[in-house]
Amino acid sequence: MATCTGRNGDNWELYRTASGWRWRRTASNGRIVGASTEAYVNRSDCEANAKRNGMDCNPK
Repeated sequence: MATCTGRNGDNWELYRTASGWRWRRTASNGRIVGASTEAYVNRSDCEANAKRNGMDCNPK
């Protein structure tokens, strides 16, 4: 799993499931406020989708 914190304080996670890579956005209050709607074969595709949805940090 790779994580980072955006400028607004939201935490972003990129993680692997049996079906592929997914992302999740968690607000500073702990609530999940966004998630990928599909699994991606490549991590780079998952990260690109997260960036299109507002991720402004680089997960490590």
